[in-house]
Amino acid sequence: MTPRTPAVDTHPADAPQRDIGADVLEDARTTYELDRRHVFHSWSAQAELDPMTIVGAEGSYIWDGTGRRLLDFSSQLVYTNIGHQHPAVVEAIQRQAADLCTVAPQHANAARSRAAQLIAERTPGDLDQIFFTNGGADAVEHAVRMARLHTGRYKVLSRYRSYHGGTDTAINLTGDPRRWPNDYGSSGAVHFFGPFLYRSAFHSTSEEEESARALEHLEQTVRLEGPETIAAIVLESIPGTAGIMIPPVSYMQGVRELCDRHGIMFIADEVMAGFGRTGRWFAIEHFDVVPDLLTFAKGVTSGYVPLGGVAISRRIGETFDHRPYPGGLTYSGHPLAAAAAVATIEAMEAEGIVENARRIGEEVIGPRLREMQQRHPSIGEVRGAGVFWAVELVKDPVTREPLAPYGGSSPDMAAVLAECKALGLLPFANFNRIHVVPPCTITEAEARAGLDILDRALETADAAVAG
Repeated sequence: MTPRTPAVDTHPADAPQRDIGADVLEDARTTYELDRRHVFHSWSAQAELDPMTIVGAEGSYIWDGTGRRLLDFSSQLVYTNIGHQHPAVVEAIQRQAADLCTVAPQHANAARSRAAQLIAERTPGDLDQIFFTNGGADAVEHAVRMARLHTGRYKVLSRYRSYHGGTDTAINLTGDPRRWPNDYGSSGAVHFFGPFLYRSAFHSTSEEEESARALEHLEQTVRLEGPETIAAIVLESIPGTAGIMIPPVSYMQGVRELCDRHGIMFIADEVMAGFGRTGRWFAIEHFDVVPDLLTFAKGVTSGYVPLGGVAISRRIGETFDHRPYPGGLTYSGHPLAAAAAVATIEAMEAEGIVENARRIGEEVIGPRLREMQQRHPSIGEVRGAGVFWAVELVKDPVTREPLAPYGGSSPDMAAVLAECKALGLLPFANFNRIHVVPPCTITEAEARAGLDILDRALETADAAVAG
């Protein structure tokens, strides 16, 4: 088998090269066969899968099992914020493995202490204590548990069109179709409509109307559910998989005021939007709001080693000063993961990676997507910040009928994604949207190359537009 190349090579001249030899390709075939025989994949009908085999990665690129190089506009699951195989983080993991591979969480270790310090220095307000978890879902689980114990209340409110994780509480808080088969209505989760002007639940005609009406709806929900029964409101600061709908500043500040008025804890879910993704260390910074609890994962280690956590405000932390917190994890603050976090944060700081994400969003991705929207009738809306953008694809720009139904896909959407891959781009898609979510380290040339591919692939979507 010989390596394939994309039909059009739009990669920058300085894009990394890799010699994919026959032995690697043979290993890839074996890997695929073993995967199909033994691996049970998440969120999937197992017999219908045809997973891509990845044999290598570097920077903003991956190589698949045929030797094809693809520009990674997905950051995998939106977590390789510092790109693939960053040498400083790889070296830190190797060095930590040589020094101390593991230690039980009741003991202090240097990597965990330093990681907690670096995270606390970057979280807003007084979120100065860090509880480490294995990932984002259990971070949400523990944040909710802390809020319930702190308030003595049980209900937790979250918005439709959201994702908070796959564990029991987190999936019940989730506001997308993945919740449905797992929801028995007994978790204390209550859902409400958040602001989303393009598909407004409130028939709004402006962002100001949408913010005011969404806040009125949330306040009514709180009143009808009983404020004294509600422990927390959980919001993705900027919803990720659900569509990268940036809420108005007035809305987020209104949620903070509503929580303060009723003694409700405000939990900001930063699992996807945090650690530079939106051009700020945390997306909540865009709204000048400080939550009571903040959950994180993904970008904290760029996914190199699994790690998540909860940043805890002083008033909630004091609840457990002399009262044991009834929760923990065997691998909380695992040294290998903590060392990866330290190296990731230090690399982001030293290399100006957060600033790069902001600049690329403002100067390259945002302007180009808005220009593409003027030419492609299939683009209903573009929205985003930093390297965190959504392209909403429609069959009809007037009725806004989506190119794929909510909760599913379509042949038209599949054709667009196939064209992206054929041209050398690995996209991130959900329902009728393509998310432009490359690494925060992406160069201007790489970003333009990826957008060139997307521009061409969207001709396929345009062919499906009514009329």
